[in-house]
Amino acid sequence: MPAILIIDDEPGIRLALSSILEDEKYKVHVSEDALAGIEILKRQIIDLVFLDVLLPKLGGIEALERIRKEWPAVEVVMISGHANIDMAVRAVKLGAFDFLEKPLSLEKVLTVCRNALAIKKLREENKTLKKITAFASEDIIGTSAAIRNIREMVKQSAESDARILITGENGTGKEVIARAIHQCSLRGDNPFIDVNCAAIPETLIESELFGHEKGAFTDAVQTRKGRFELAHSGTLFLDEIGDMSLSAQAKVLRVIQEQKIERIGSEKTIETDVRIIAATNQDLEKACENGRFRQDLYFRLNVIPIHVPPLRERQEDIPLLLIYFLNQLKKELTLETCALEELASHNWPGNVRELKNLAERIAVMHQENTIKGGELLKLLNKRIKKPENPGGALNENILEKGFNEAKESFEKCYLEFQLLKNHGIISRTAEAIGIYPSNLHAKLRKYNITAAK
Repeated sequence: MPAILIIDDEPGIRLALSSILEDEKYKVHVSEDALAGIEILKRQIIDLVFLDVLLPKLGGIEALERIRKEWPAVEVVMISGHANIDMAVRAVKLGAFDFLEKPLSLEKVLTVCRNALAIKKLREENKTLKKITAFASEDIIGTSAAIRNIREMVKQSAESDARILITGENGTGKEVIARAIHQCSLRGDNPFIDVNCAAIPETLIESELFGHEKGAFTDAVQTRKGRFELAHSGTLFLDEIGDMSLSAQAKVLRVIQEQKIERIGSEKTIETDVRIIAATNQDLEKACENGRFRQDLYFRLNVIPIHVPPLRERQEDIPLLLIYFLNQLKKELTLETCALEELASHNWPGNVRELKNLAERIAVMHQENTIKGGELLKLLNKRIKKPENPGGALNENILEKGFNEAKESFEKCYLEFQLLKNHGIISRTAEAIGIYPSNLHAKLRKYNITAAK
């Protein structure tokens, strides 16, 4: 529902305009002077302003200049009972959408209102499309099916205010995706406030989210705005929401339902217009079953679910990400085939965060512009787990086992020995035993044989 602000010192004009606009289902705010109107603009999202020229305290033309400078997306229609051509031309040059003379024609008011809102919507859609194309393609790196799907979901959800729940392991890039959604949305020029729910003690989480008044508790030495209030008209990113206390969950649910908050120690309600994006590395469905997470909050948050797979499940993205991070560090690098295979064979327990650390290590420690086989292992600080008893599986009464079990025991032991012998280099091990590297990768996954850092 578009929101319209009427700034006029004549009560009759305010009443007439607000009545006809409310009949058209617009949300209307009124003010009798420009300074009070500017305070409304600071607190509320306004789409269109009807602004009188002759006003007390601050004139309409001066107010127009300030509005166009601080809120360029807001359309302004000037109104005056003492208009002349020079004043109208000046107002339009300063960015006014139109200029209406009093007495106002209600039909013309509605026509100008619809046209101004239509133009505003078109501009926002064009701006959003440009941001989506630029941001989603530049900051969400990868060609895997999973990343292509995520990029498409960012585009589809950008223009909506629907709540989003992003799931995935630590370090997979959940915050990057949340910021992409915010930047591509109509709220992109407004605040993006992030809260790490796991890093804030349970006793302080409610103060962080909702704010507090001076003297509300022992350490409340001054009034403080909460994250919901700071994120007004923008996006609030609740990271690791699975670690939030049940008490705080109940209050977040209430804010979602009522769009209002109360600071701790205050009975005054504050309206808040916030889009919520939440993220977690936990299974919230299981947490709901165990009573650790409110099911009603889970369903409220999980309107649009986005899952970010771990890096080991999208190996084709690893070289692209590494080159992207190295380019940011002004480091040019060519990866030989063996080095690419070493990237693919690593399990990446730290996901994209670990890969970014590797890029920084390469930029500092590796002076050449090419990485050969074996060099990447050193930079990963990686060694192969040495079996406690190589060949030990052959001593476990193998002849008394079933055929398939005996075969698997031998194969696991054989692969561990050969991988150790060839310093953990997949291509060299595959060549030594006479199989393709892809087949070797599959067998290592089958027997859970991994390289450790």
